[in-house]
Amino acid sequence: MRNSFLPYALPYIGEEEIAEVADSLRSGWVTTGPKVKRFEQEFAAYVGAKHAVAVNSCTAALHTSLAALDVGYGDEVIVPTLTFCATANVIVHLGATPVIVDVDPDFQMSPEAVRRAISPRTKAVIPVHYGGQACGLREILDLADRHGLPVVEDAAHAAGAESEGARIGSHGHAVCFSFYATKNLTTGEGGMITTNNDRLARRLRSLSLHGMSRDAWKRYTEAGSWYYEVLEAGYKYNMTDVQAALGIHQLRRLDGFIARRQQIAAGYDQALSELPEILLPRRLPGRNHTFHLYPIRLEAGRLRLNRSQFIDELRARNIGASVHFIPLHRHPFYRERYGYRPEQFPVCEQIYRGLLSLPLYPKMTDQDVKDVIAAVRNIVASHRIPAGRFSEKGVLRATIPAEL
Repeated sequence: MRNSFLPYALPYIGEEEIAEVADSLRSGWVTTGPKVKRFEQEFAAYVGAKHAVAVNSCTAALHTSLAALDVGYGDEVIVPTLTFCATANVIVHLGATPVIVDVDPDFQMSPEAVRRAISPRTKAVIPVHYGGQACGLREILDLADRHGLPVVEDAAHAAGAESEGARIGSHGHAVCFSFYATKNLTTGEGGMITTNNDRLARRLRSLSLHGMSRDAWKRYTEAGSWYYEVLEAGYKYNMTDVQAALGIHQLRRLDGFIARRQQIAAGYDQALSELPEILLPRRLPGRNHTFHLYPIRLEAGRLRLNRSQFIDELRARNIGASVHFIPLHRHPFYRERYGYRPEQFPVCEQIYRGLLSLPLYPKMTDQDVKDVIAAVRNIVASHRIPAGRFSEKGVLRATIPAEL
C-alpha cells in the first residue's frame, strides 16, 4: 500500500519551460506572437510537414480543419467509435452528420468499416491514432484517395508516433494534435494542425483567427499594419505565446519522454504478461508506440469483479486509473439523436467491456511503476476465479457483477 495517491497522469514541466514562460510574461507579449511562430516552425520540422498552424486545442484543430475543407450541412464524416467525444462533436457543430464505425481488435479504426460507410454524402474521414500508436493509415489514405475524400487525422495521442518510417503529421491532408496536460507533449491547453498543402495552410491560419487577412498578430509590431480584412467568419482559436513557451521546450524533451514511456510500458509488459486475467496492449508492425496510454483489458469471466470495481480497488491502494474511452455510440446524445445501438459495434463492445488505462507518464519513478504492478497483481490474486469454476467449454459457472 502506497502512503500517497499516485495520480493517473501528471505533466513533466522543467526549469527551461518555467524560464521561457517567465520571459514571455516579462516581454509583455502574452498572446499570439513570435514564440508561437517559432513553435510552429520547430514542430513542422520535427514531424516532417511543410506547415504547422498552432491553435488552442485539438478540438479547435479538428473543427478548423473540417471547416477549411468546407464540411457543412448535409455532409457526412466517418469517425471511429473508440475515441473522445470531441472527434465527433466538431462534425455536429458544422451541421454535418458523424457516421460512427467500429474498430478492429487492435483498437484502431477498421478500414473495412470505413469502406462500407462511404456514401455519396461522405465529405471526409477522421481516423484516430489511438493510445500513441498509428492506425492503419496507408490503407485508409488509399481508400479515401480512391473516393476523392480528404483525411483529417486525429493525432491527439500521437505526437512523435511513426507509420512506415515517417512521423505522424507528415502524411495526410490535415493532422490534428493535442497538447493537453495529460499528453506526451503539453502546453497546458493547446493544439496544432500540420499539412503539406499551401492553400489549405493559408485558410487554416485565417480561420483560426477570425477569418482575418494578413498575419493578425503582427498588427501591434513595428512590422505590422492597422489594416486587415475579414475574408470569412472564422474562429478565436489562436495559441498564445505563453503556451508556446511551454511547447518549445516540451518538444525538445519529447523523444526523451517517449523513451521513458516505452521503458515503463516494457516493465508493465514483463510483470503482467503472466496474468491470464489481463490482456495487454498490442504493438503493430511498422509503427512505433509512444504509449500515451497503457490500456489493459480484464479478461471476461476470470475475475470476481468488474471494471468499475477493479478501478475502485486500485484507488483503495492509492493508484489512479481511467477509461479510454466510453465509445461514442454509448453516449446519450449520439445514441438518441442518430439511433446507434451497441450491436452495431461488436468489436468495440468486446474491447470496452473490461477496458481501463494504468498510470504511465515520464514523471513516474521506478518505485511508482512497481507500486502499480504490485497493486494490479494483488487485485488479480484476491479476485481470481479458480480454474475449476469453469465448465469444460470454458464457460463461467459463477456469476460476475454487472458493469456499472
